[in-house]
Amino acid sequence: MDPKTNFQADEHQRRSANYKPNIWKDGFLESLNNKYIGDDYTRQSKNLIEDVKKMFVETEDLIAQLELIDRIGKLGLTNYFEKEIKEALDTIENSNTCVTENLYATALHFKILRQHGYKVSQDVFGGFMDEEGALKESNYWDVKGMLELLEASNLAFEGERILDEAKASATVALRGSNVWNLDNNLARQVVHALELSSHRRVGWFNVKGHIHAYEKDNHANTISLLELAKLNFNMVQAALQKDLREVSMWWNNLGLKEHLKFARDRPVECFMFAVGLNFHPGYTSFRILLSKVINLILIIDDVYDIYGSLEELKIFTNAVDRWDVGLTEQLPECMKICFQVLYNTTCDFAHEIEEESGWNLALPHLSKAAEQERGDAPSAILCYMREMNIS
Repeated sequence: MDPKTNFQADEHQRRSANYKPNIWKDGFLESLNNKYIGDDYTRQSKNLIEDVKKMFVETEDLIAQLELIDRIGKLGLTNYFEKEIKEALDTIENSNTCVTENLYATALHFKILRQHGYKVSQDVFGGFMDEEGALKESNYWDVKGMLELLEASNLAFEGERILDEAKASATVALRGSNVWNLDNNLARQVVHALELSSHRRVGWFNVKGHIHAYEKDNHANTISLLELAKLNFNMVQAALQKDLREVSMWWNNLGLKEHLKFARDRPVECFMFAVGLNFHPGYTSFRILLSKVINLILIIDDVYDIYGSLEELKIFTNAVDRWDVGLTEQLPECMKICFQVLYNTTCDFAHEIEEESGWNLALPHLSKAAEQERGDAPSAILCYMREMNIS
């Protein structure tokens, strides 16, 4: 085909994925507001953090310490107590304490240590196995212990047969338990664990549920921890809503959804992916940048999978490889717009990175890759001469 051919395919020849429309209204997203921003809430949070830190000193019982660490993690507060948690777990590991008094305590001990990267052997569960290597049936009635065992077994390394057997047995036991005879919190935990283990869930998306459960837990008597969890949840939500507003405004200003009606319009879903990777308020730039990247990936994916013809996509790919806007002139308007947005957004990212960190190699790296693709990359000798200012 003549490379100068101007592709003008009729719209009826284009495919469509029939994506459902975006359920989020622009006005709603950009009007999101949350009062939990400001110095007053920050001060409250710091005071509550200090109160919880005292609990590490006051809690001497080993199992109580492990439960405190476990609860802090489930409430999304681990980042505030990294030092205290490490000191507590270092002490537990160095004491060489072997927790074997009951299945719940043993499984909790194993889970917490392995979650935080400490070496702990699967052999700690040996006393709960029969001569044939199966879990003793006498443990099946310990729902709380079996629940903790199931969570611990999900941290198994390849080839850990005891944990594999423990997982199978715990699953059978919990599925056979009558949740209607359990208290609501324990029943909910059983259902959730059987659906998907905590290890495989996105932690932040479960924090609200853990807060509600903690409120109803008769054994949870630490008011400061619960207050901190609620306040932190609202403060994080406020930060995330602010980030989402920025992503939404960026997406609307691009105007892609008007020009590329065949493509997915999913800014919120892309943002939630970024939240799942890191929800902490201090990572605003990371979330916003990643949300933009994922949005663009979806658009480009739809250009390839739905819209473009083979010849058009070859030209588009060549333009990306060579990082040359001029090569898109013969493409349909929407594909030109797509490349231009990709080009401009990448340049914006590079400038933001340079301003924040002083690292200015992002765009030169792309240019160098394009030169290599074209065969225009300078020789090693020429590069050396440039670096040494030799003419």
